[in-house]
Amino acid sequence: MSTPADDARPTTTYEQAREELAEVVRRLEAGGLTLEESLGLWERGEQLAELCQHWLDRARERLAAAAPADEQR
Repeated sequence: MSTPADDARPTTTYEQAREELAEVVRRLEAGGLTLEESLGLWERGEQLAELCQHWLDRARERLAAAAPADEQR
């Protein structure tokens, strides 16, 4: 059962979220951050990863719905 929040479209596009996530990873890998900065970036990365997964799940649903009935078996 989905909730209204599950059905809501995120305001950030997949491409925007993916690019921001890549930047978060670059910054974490570069190091030189305080523990608090690193934790904040990690949390943001988790949010962005969930957002990207949301977009990918919706795309899969749309593709499955668009596939001819004989291909959905």
